[in-house]
Amino acid sequence: MGKIDESRPFLPVNIAVLTVSDTRTEADDKSGATLVELIAASGHKVAARRIVTDDKDKIIAALKGFIADPEIDVVISTGGTGVTGRDVTPEAFQAVYEKEIPGFGELFRTLSYDLIQTSTMQSRTTGGVAGGTYLFALPGSPGACRDGWDKILKFQLDSRWRPCNLVELMPRLTERERVLPGRKAG
Repeated sequence: MGKIDESRPFLPVNIAVLTVSDTRTEADDKSGATLVELIAASGHKVAARRIVTDDKDKIIAALKGFIADPEIDVVISTGGTGVTGRDVTPEAFQAVYEKEIPGFGELFRTLSYDLIQTSTMQSRTTGGVAGGTYLFALPGSPGACRDGWDKILKFQLDSRWRPCNLVELMPRLTERERVLPGRKAG
């Protein structure tokens, strides 16, 4: 069973919050504000906060900007993960992933089932890695953001979480496949 190992140091990470919405401003962005509050309360740094419309190219541009910023370790978005025509966040994330973390969406939906039953099938929550940056897309409600943080990300972004956590893998995220002499990559 997982637990916090108090003998290990807590290593704060720099997290960007991206809200995807055609209608929200920072003044009424409850989901983004929830993430900012939870991140800061956990001891991490909110390195950036941005709102973009439900436009695949704008989401991709925002993600690429965050990935290129050496001060950002993680991007957490809220919004645009449903099944309507304007919901394109998962497609934008897929366009920049180097590696998907399918277990994030699977675990989120499993945990959500206890709360919203079969409605969880409408969530296309996703996670992955690009350019050494973790990317996580959550639904656009404060409750879903709280669930994603409190039940998954709070632990995986805590360097003390055992048996393993995402923080300890950060230095290795940009490793490439090693090719042994006399062998071809692949």
